[in-house]
Amino acid sequence: MQKDWMSLGLMSGTSGDGVDASLVKSNGIDQYETLEDKYFEYDSDIYKDIHNIKEKIHSIEHLHKFKKELDDLERRITIFHAKVVKQINTSEDTIIGFHGQTIYHNPEEKISKQLGNGKLLNQLTNKNIIFNFRNNDILNDGQGAPLAPVFHHLMAVQNKISLPVCFLNIGGISNITIVKSRNNLNELESKDIGPGNCLIDSWVRKNSKKKFDIDGQLATSGKRNEIIYEQAQELYKNQKNKKLTFDTNDFDVSFIRGLSLEDGATTLTDFTASIISEELSLSLVNSEKKIQDILVCGGGRKNEILIKKICKLSPNLKFNLIDKFNIKGDFVESQAFAFLAIRSIKGLPISFPNTTGCKTACTGGELIKN
Repeated sequence: MQKDWMSLGLMSGTSGDGVDASLVKSNGIDQYETLEDKYFEYDSDIYKDIHNIKEKIHSIEHLHKFKKELDDLERRITIFHAKVVKQINTSEDTIIGFHGQTIYHNPEEKISKQLGNGKLLNQLTNKNIIFNFRNNDILNDGQGAPLAPVFHHLMAVQNKISLPVCFLNIGGISNITIVKSRNNLNELESKDIGPGNCLIDSWVRKNSKKKFDIDGQLATSGKRNEIIYEQAQELYKNQKNKKLTFDTNDFDVSFIRGLSLEDGATTLTDFTASIISEELSLSLVNSEKKIQDILVCGGGRKNEILIKKICKLSPNLKFNLIDKFNIKGDFVESQAFAFLAIRSIKGLPISFPNTTGCKTACTGGELIKN
């Protein structure tokens, strides 16, 4: 019988608005139980500084140029995570899966930089910390993302979801996981398919006092600019051919300058929906088994207008929010990193050739022992 581990997954996504924390009990293989899920919002200074510094980082050289700012922000982010840990009912032997805040991701340059100091978090919490999950995959010629597919597989099997099934995660970036087999992890397929919330969020952040378009309200009151919409699609198709995974910095909203807040939100929502729909169709057409069921997770599933537009553009697919299966859609990623931390401790693979492009299935994460 496999040992059960207690693991706390801490995930700060590309929205940079806070930390999702999930306490999970699992053997790291074929079962899991979620004991607690909780969201902790960043204070306004951390939130602003994350987005300000991200807009300055476009190459490895920028990581050196802004090192002082990055180090200061990393320290504050790590201290915030330590406070989160102390507010969760953990046991003495609970391990921490610490993702950190992605600030720059570029597999071609062999780097995925997350702000989060594993050693400092270990000192502040007296817990074993697993962090830097993406580096080993990149060193094995992978893209370093997506990493949640092995957990998507477990969710599908444990919750008796009919296979084959496609998970659509709409975070800052959108990615998909195709689960075809109950037993063979090497049959998992996954990839980034384009923007998720990043363009809409960035536009709203820069042109209002809001952090995002709540329920797509702005997009319902604006009008799509057809010329800009078509130009954006053309630009994306040219860029897509050169990219296997995306960073939010791969997308910017400069192409819709001059539009009103509402028209910009509408144009970007339509553009995002069209990319997700088109890429979904292309990905599923190439699959050996016919896949129609799409389970939607991530923050983007709350944008009702975006989801309605994706559904309308994909009439042959059946979309369900993952919450339908009593899975909390806001916490899939934090639960995943709790699970990945256990697999890391056990030396089990967390990425596979068909999920990240790595040469062979490989484990990942660095352990800072207490």
